[in-house]
Parts: sequence; structure tokens; C-alpha cells
Amino acid sequence: MSSFKVLKEKKELVIFPILSGLSILLVVGSFFIAMLGTSGWSDINVDEFNTPLYYFILFLFYVVNYFIIVFFNMALTHCSRLYFRGEEVTVREGLRFSMSRIAVIFSWAFFSATIGLLLKMIQDNAGWLGKIITGLIGIVWSIATFFVVPVIAYEKVGPLEAVKRSTQLMKKKWGESLGATFSFGLIQFVGILLAGIPLYLIGSIFDPVAGIALAVLGVFLVISIISAAQTIFISAIYHNIDGDLDKHFNQQMVDDLFQKKDKSWFK
Repeated sequence: MSSFKVLKEKKELVIFPILSGLSILLVVGSFFIAMLGTSGWSDINVDEFNTPLYYFILFLFYVVNYFIIVFFNMALTHCSRLYFRGEEVTVREGLRFSMSRIAVIFSWAFFSATIGLLLKMIQDNAGWLGKIITGLIGIVWSIATFFVVPVIAYEKVGPLEAVKRSTQLMKKKWGESLGATFSFGLIQFVGILLAGIPLYLIGSIFDPVAGIALAVLGVFLVISIISAAQTIFISAIYHNIDGDLDKHFNQQMVDDLFQKKDKSWFK
């Protein structure tokens, strides 16, 4: 709730996940056209993409996709840091900071794309066992890279060191971080239902297509808002671990986030 409070005070921060989502949609469309081109513009051959060219195009897609996500998440992370410090928060400053870290963002995108491609190849060529293996690895990977964005933003480390550092931070704040991941997922699910269904019904009064369009727009905004709030939360955890927020004016919010829980069951 404290994360949503920050977003409420600085509504312009939601622009980052919106820009990220729109950029990814454009990228997906572009690569889908490229995929169809490699299959001779015939959907009959779409399932026969298991070729070196297919994996090369897929790798490029992964690189661009990860780059976009990390670029805008880093901009939002930096704006969150400015907010915690009581400094002026602007979209322009967030984008400027990400531009200044563009090399490390690309490095991480290339590294993540390599991991993603290897998992995809295992999934495509190892049958049901490959799907199970990649699913388990995917879960571990998501947890291990939870803090990667702030790590590569503020610490001079490479991709491998960033994963190690993120894992260390995760161990320090395991309960809060993992709990937050599930909490945000639940809030997003409820938000999608509350926004998507009513908007669809309202639009359907005029035309079913209008209902679908309104529902999609509503779901997109909900996902953007939840994504922004979660990025703010991760930023707060990261800076709290290093004690970077101790001198900041909004310390009460952080204290509320990281209140020590009484683990004695018999008190």
C-alpha cells in the first residue's frame, strides 16, 4: 500500500510501464512479421520454425524485449530513489538516467536473452521433461534476479555478479520480497477482473468490438499500475537493505514496510 501511495503522489511514474508495454507490443508485431517472412508468409509453416534462423530471430527478440523492460524499469527505479531522497522527480530525469546506463542495460539484455534462448531450446527439444525442467529453472531465475535492476543501476558489476548480488539481497529480505511478489500478483488478478469485466459490459452495449477494446485498455492500465507499484517496492527494499533511506524524509513509510515480525508462536 505504501508503494501505491508513492504512485498516487507521483502519478506520472506510471508512464514508464505504459511506454514499456507499448514498445513491446510494437516489437512483438515486428518480429511476428519477420517470423512469417521466414516461413514464406504461410501460416502452414509456422510450426516448422525449429531452425537456426528461427532461433536467431528469437534471440534478437529476447534481446530487444529484455532491453525495453529493463530500460524503463531502471528509469522508474531511479525516480523512486529521487522520491525517497526528497528530490525532484521527473520522467525526463528517469529516462536520462537509463540512457546513461545504456551499455550495462544492453549487457544484461544480451545475457538474459542467452539464458532465455537456451531454456527455449531445451523446452522445444526435450519434450515434457524439458518443459518441467525449464519451468523449475524459470522459477529459480525469477527469484534470483528479483533485485537485478537496481543492482545494475547503482553497482558497477557485470551480469553474473549482478545475479549473485541480487541473490544475496534476496536472502536478506526473502520474506518481504517473495510475499510482495505474490501480493502484487493477487492484486493484479483482482484488478483485471474489476476493470475488464465492467468495461467489456459497458462497451458491449454499443458493440462487442467496443467492449473488447475497452476491456483490453482497462487491463493494460491495471497491469501498468501494478507493474509500477512493484518496481517502486523493489526499489524501496533495495535501498533499505543498504541503509540508503535512513536519512530520507519518508522513513516512516519504510519502517512500516519492514516492521520486524514476532516469530515466537507462544508469546
